[in-house]
Amino acid sequence: MEWKSCMGKIKAYIIDIIYIIIGCTIMGTGTSLFLLPNKLSTGGVSGIATIGYYLFNLPLGTTILVLNIPLFIIAFFKIGKEIFTKSIIGTVLLSQAINLFEKIKPLTQDRPLACIYGGILVGVGMAIVLKGNGSTGGTDLLTYIIRTYKPHFKSSSLIVIIDVIIVMLNVIFFKEIEIGLYSAIAIYIMGKMIDIVFEGINFTKMIFIVSNKYKEIAKEIGEKYGRGSTAVYAKGMYTRERRMMLLCVVSRNEVARIKDISLKIDPKAFIIIANARETWGKGFKEKNKNTKLLLIRLKIKNYFNKF
Repeated sequence: MEWKSCMGKIKAYIIDIIYIIIGCTIMGTGTSLFLLPNKLSTGGVSGIATIGYYLFNLPLGTTILVLNIPLFIIAFFKIGKEIFTKSIIGTVLLSQAINLFEKIKPLTQDRPLACIYGGILVGVGMAIVLKGNGSTGGTDLLTYIIRTYKPHFKSSSLIVIIDVIIVMLNVIFFKEIEIGLYSAIAIYIMGKMIDIVFEGINFTKMIFIVSNKYKEIAKEIGEKYGRGSTAVYAKGMYTRERRMMLLCVVSRNEVARIKDISLKIDPKAFIIIANARETWGKGFKEKNKNTKLLLIRLKIKNYFNKF
């Protein structure tokens, strides 16, 4: 049992490292081929390194690594050894990936395209690194260190403040307001891509159906689409009548069909359709297949306090 447990931990660690390698490669691609050639950044240490790259011709990847060293020294005494080790691995891999792809000709010199595709790639890469329970240093480590001394500070606020300051420094040094505007777009896109990678693009829908023929509607939904429904007691405050309301969670492509079924059975049915940010259970995300992802997301919530 101990041998199996040990092998399981090793396997999990190797998988995490693979995630970090893939994520850092994608981040390096987005940074070197899109953001850096157009003087854009997603804040953090890379923003400071971008200034050094253009003012002093310093290699971006190497500068990022050097700037992270004092943060790692301080963080060594504040975070777990496993996270610390993976953070070092992630930072080194990212710096090497940036230095490698920096030698390739940029894919575009158009800033709007650069901020969009750079933000997408950096966001996807960052999400994959986080899935590997790793880090690439920079802002996340800095905010963590600040909060160890000032725990009442909110991580999300610190991240925004630090990124805004660094982007503004880029604007001041390069004397181009467009750099700040496009960098802000890239930061926003990066955040959205992290959400998409973690939560998927197929957001589920909640359908509320108020009808006297709720039994027939629930039966039809179950037989045709295999979706369960929950009957909830509801009371109309205007009519003072008590009715049953169906709650049904479905995929996005099933919404129109279920709405049609409901209205066909009861043309007077009152229907509300709303977004369900995340759904767990039969027919959607299964807990036993996503336990590790859930634990990682909880760590990220505690770490950043923003997801």
